[in-house]
Amino acid sequence: MLSAVMEDYIKAIYAIESDSGERVSTSTLADHLEVTAPTVSSMLKKLEERGLIDRKEYKGVTLTEEGELVALEIIRHHRLLEAFLTELLDYDWADVHDEADRLEHHVSEELTDRIAEALGNPPVDPHGDPIPDADLSFPAESETTRLADADEGERVTVRRIRHQGDTELRYLADAGVRPEVELTVVDVAPFGMVTVETQAGEQSLPEEIAQLIEVAPAAATEDRAAHTSEKES
Repeated sequence: MLSAVMEDYIKAIYAIESDSGERVSTSTLADHLEVTAPTVSSMLKKLEERGLIDRKEYKGVTLTEEGELVALEIIRHHRLLEAFLTELLDYDWADVHDEADRLEHHVSEELTDRIAEALGNPPVDPHGDPIPDADLSFPAESETTRLADADEGERVTVRRIRHQGDTELRYLADAGVRPEVELTVVDVAPFGMVTVETQAGEQSLPEEIAQLIEVAPAAATEDRAAHTSEKES
């Protein structure tokens, strides 16, 4: 049985490797987890002994097939817990990440499957992140772009907000920017700000925040809106 700390390392390696497409260095993992490099090295040795990572000196680590399956199980737990907390326990979507982090290590596969069934097997969590199914396969995703790359005058629907921290999520929640919300891009400044029109009025978002937001043309979201409507009815 893996400890919660081991699972955190595996999930972190998966996240970093997925974003970069490259093997994960000790220093990158240490920065991500806010621990020291010697602490990381010690844990990587344990994960290597369990066959969960492949480690090459000076080239970083990558998850083995077994390690990737563990990562996907943890991600399934986490994202279903976020959906459960939001939809059934009335948590705010911007506040569920830390709670799910604490709970993800302590739920069984049976409980996870029951949560999924109670929620109607949602394809995404409250932030728009895809949820692996019971076979640990991700649902098909439609093409998106980052809000920072959208054109002025374009009307888009927010599809996903890539999690960076509760501060960023709370900022967007206060600005009225969340998954399934439609926005009109008013202005894209050469440096620094992206201004959008929301139901609450215009909001100017720093470019680093706009880079976290994945959007699709509003017309391309009709099928998903119909799915959401059916689930609510």
